[in-house]
Amino acid sequence: MDQLHKTAILKDGSHITMRPLARQDGPALLAFFRAMPKDDRLFLREDLSKKEVMDRLIEGLDYEKSLPLIAIVKSTIVGYATIQFNKYGWQRHMAEIRCVISRKYQHKSLATILLSELVSYADRKGILMISAKMMDSQKSAQRILHKLGFIKEAELENFVIDINGKTHNLIVMVNNVSELWKKMEDLLIDSDVKTY
Repeated sequence: MDQLHKTAILKDGSHITMRPLARQDGPALLAFFRAMPKDDRLFLREDLSKKEVMDRLIEGLDYEKSLPLIAIVKSTIVGYATIQFNKYGWQRHMAEIRCVISRKYQHKSLATILLSELVSYADRKGILMISAKMMDSQKSAQRILHKLGFIKEAELENFVIDINGKTHNLIVMVNNVSELWKKMEDLLIDSDVKTY
């Protein structure tokens, strides 16, 4: 896990620290999600602004099942990304990614940095395919993933329900790990982001 402790300079000059989420990060991560506008929390699979949901996430930390990374600026969490693994069964060659960035740090290559670290880790673990799931209304996320080479594999009608009780179609997008890793390396080089 030491190779996942990194510092990066974003394209706006901001210095961030990245590392795996630890049990003591629960209160800071809860504050991160509580600071998110409700419109952004609408798209979360679970409402992580609720203490009981956050407690369950922290209590269940298991890097073999899920690796969550956080991005920190001056002791404040500004980004959260995770990759979920399937340890057994017919989808053990696949993993699923998720990413949430605070509004202030969006469009600064932070999501690309966090996701590239997770994709690199997945590649080292022998994962062949990465998937991402989102609501049909998350057009921006779909555009970003499409730019990274993800293709839409499925759309399931009225398959998810948001925190307001409204149903949405679920979009499933997938990408080959080796192709995704190359694309992300190119994006980081083009964006002048420095990671060390």
